[in-house]
Amino acid sequence: MMNVFEIEGLFSLVVEVILLGVKIYAFVSCLRYTAEAYSAANKLTKPAWGIILGLGLVIQVVMAGSSPINLINLAFTIAAFVYLADVRPALASLTRRR
Repeated sequence: MMNVFEIEGLFSLVVEVILLGVKIYAFVSCLRYTAEAYSAANKLTKPAWGIILGLGLVIQVVMAGSSPINLINLAFTIAAFVYLADVRPALASLTRRR
């Protein structure tokens, strides 16, 4: 039978893997759009989003094994969710094919 600490460790690992997946998806999505699309959508530039999301991804990998709910990971996770919820839909609406 698993004790509380094993369950907590397993839960922490699952959260860390999910957050890593979100950051990878946001970073790859960021690279798919042109720089002109970012300026046409009135959003932060492509290099800025690339740096923010890439740095968040690198820090997530480097800090693997630490708590996924620390302040640095939390800030970059919020940035990835902001990109996915606000920037990506704006970019996608500009590049849709009819």
